[in-house]
Amino acid sequence: MPALLLFVMLTACAASPQDLSGKMFTFPQETDTARVMLNISTHNLKAVTVCLRSFTDLKRIHGLFSLATPSSDNGVLIIRNIDKVDLRVNDQRVDYVVDYELNTWHSICSTWDSESGLGQLWFNGKPLVRKFTSKSQIDKPLVTLGQEQDSYGGKFDIKQSFVGMMTDVHMWNYVLSSCEIQNYVGNLNFTPGNVLNWKALTFEKTGNVLIENKQLTCH
Repeated sequence: MPALLLFVMLTACAASPQDLSGKMFTFPQETDTARVMLNISTHNLKAVTVCLRSFTDLKRIHGLFSLATPSSDNGVLIIRNIDKVDLRVNDQRVDYVVDYELNTWHSICSTWDSESGLGQLWFNGKPLVRKFTSKSQIDKPLVTLGQEQDSYGGKFDIKQSFVGMMTDVHMWNYVLSSCEIQNYVGNLNFTPGNVLNWKALTFEKTGNVLIENKQLTCH
């Protein structure tokens, strides 16, 4: 009984939201196991904004944000593909050609709403063209960082894994305004995500993933 009680207490602690302000996830090696699963309380989404910052030296394809549903491996997927960043919503893909410099921080935001079906990518504060993706809502979302889900919660491919650092992951259940996105990119005052909030994040790490202090530029 004491051992069971300890397990329950540890599980409860692990599931508690954590303030990751000033922190980053470091994925230090190429694997098909290391990942961070993010807990989402909502069961359906009719609109989405996702923002994150990433740093890598990978030249190959790699997933940045993977949201899967029982009916769609790519419910919302942001994936870098050589000289492009792809946005996929309910398996519908649109491509954006960007100047993706290695070994530097990039801020990436994507928006989508089911009413219009339009998705859009923002790269380092620059809005790219709005493109049609899907009008279907997103049900029972499951989010993974570090790996790209090729099935609901699994089937990871080592050659699509992320190696590098990631921070400031936020997600909203509505389309953020242009000013709010630019405030996020500029580290100014913005409304934290109401679906995923880096300052109150519930997550589970698997494999070799580190939580480290964010590396800042000194002046």
